[in-house]
Amino acid sequence: MLNFENTEHAFAYRSNGELKQANFLFASMRNAFVTNIGVKFTNWAFKVGLPISGLIKKTLFKQFCGGENLMEAGDTAEKIYKYGVGVILDYGVEGKETEAQFEETTIGFIEAFQFAKGKNHIPFVSVKVTGFARFGLLEKIDAKQSLSNDEKVELESVKQRLIRICNAAKDSNTMLLIDAEETWIQDPVDELALEMMQIFNKEKVIVFNTYQMYRHDRLAYMQENLKSAKQHGFLLGAKLVRGAYMEKERMRAQELNYLSPIQTTKENTDKDYNDAVRLFMQEINHCALFIGTHNEASCLLAIELMMKNNILSNSSSVYFSQLYGMSDNISFNLAFEKYNVSKYLPYGPVHDVIPYLMRRAQENTSVKGQTGRELGLISKELKRRKIK
Repeated sequence: MLNFENTEHAFAYRSNGELKQANFLFASMRNAFVTNIGVKFTNWAFKVGLPISGLIKKTLFKQFCGGENLMEAGDTAEKIYKYGVGVILDYGVEGKETEAQFEETTIGFIEAFQFAKGKNHIPFVSVKVTGFARFGLLEKIDAKQSLSNDEKVELESVKQRLIRICNAAKDSNTMLLIDAEETWIQDPVDELALEMMQIFNKEKVIVFNTYQMYRHDRLAYMQENLKSAKQHGFLLGAKLVRGAYMEKERMRAQELNYLSPIQTTKENTDKDYNDAVRLFMQEINHCALFIGTHNEASCLLAIELMMKNNILSNSSSVYFSQLYGMSDNISFNLAFEKYNVSKYLPYGPVHDVIPYLMRRAQENTSVKGQTGRELGLISKELKRRKIK
């Protein structure tokens, strides 16, 4: 079986200095108090205009992001592709509010697809609908409130932007991953994703939707989507993740006194995630599966099911992914065994990717054992290299 303990493969692309810096960062994020204070200070510092971009760029940004622009991200992509690992370009822009900003972001996504064209090491580009759609509009649609005439026009503009982006994906022969959002705006995102799949996923999967399996309703929803795909003659693109907004979701549910959408236990999340992997492996002729996880057991399960179902390691229907800067032991050891694996690679100006970086810092604090696992593997490799 595949060995996720091989740190020589895992960190071959990292210099000694980069490994030591990663060790320092993960050791810092292990302390929840320090992390929470750091997140609050960073958000405050950017709001009041303190010059901290340089510090962020040399630390968190360097660990978790590919660069400030497409060219820098491309250099990072080429660096890790030497070891068989591709990238998912993620133009790290979200939470915009004006039409001018929406158009700028849309152009940014289209440029990413144009940049990826013909590059085997960039099989995916990721997009966030909140980069080109107003949060308040999505929130109103999710709440099933009536839209004004102006808002209906606004929604049509959102759809047209997404169609332009999907067409760019098709033209570049690059797959598109639609990111998940908070539950109170997710329904319209799901509807847009399904609409795009019906248009663009006729012969092969171009568009993927993201399913956050820490939600207790996602497994049933995915089964509905798969049934719909079969009925309407399109292929379902399913990106499976555990989720990135757990603390925010639980806090909002408590404040507004409604049932939390989050699973009551991590074990329930793990069970639904693995059941989803089983479901799609059985229906692989009707879908493409993107396994986005840092959970080694889920990856091993997927590999076992691929073997059981005679699915080749390099099948165009199954992809693995981890975030850039994390779980290199999974990514690079999978790539060594010729599985399709890509790193999720955010890029963009430092101030634009701060929300993403803050989620990474908090995730490493809240996910049990994740930071300790990273530190243990880095320490093992430093010892193997005889570096103190």
